[in-house]
Amino acid sequence: MVRPRSGATKLGCLLYLLVVSAILYFGIPVGETYFRYQEYKDAMRQELRFRSNLPNDKIRLHLKVMADSLGLPEEAGDVTVHRQGNEISVESEYDEPINILGYKKQIHFVPRAVDTY
Repeated sequence: MVRPRSGATKLGCLLYLLVVSAILYFGIPVGETYFRYQEYKDAMRQELRFRSNLPNDKIRLHLKVMADSLGLPEEAGDVTVHRQGNEISVESEYDEPINILGYKKQIHFVPRAVDTY
């Protein structure tokens, strides 16, 4: 004999969905911020790997354009280029705000890449 279901849900399932939703709601803005940071670091590595023979001003300009295209704050485009012997390094420093439920937090990033040529 088959009994019809009452249609009631278990509280555990709803609690699980609530926790997953909260993780996604709070995690996506933070994850996007770190993803852009990693993309910028990767752009720095590629710039040094393939264009280290260019003048410092050209490298700075390329990275400034990349920071702008990623939607990073303006100060992320202020790149410092150092050359010493056969080593070249680029570095930037910027803060990116994250807003979660009206609470604003600044995350400080210092992307850096080093290569030899």
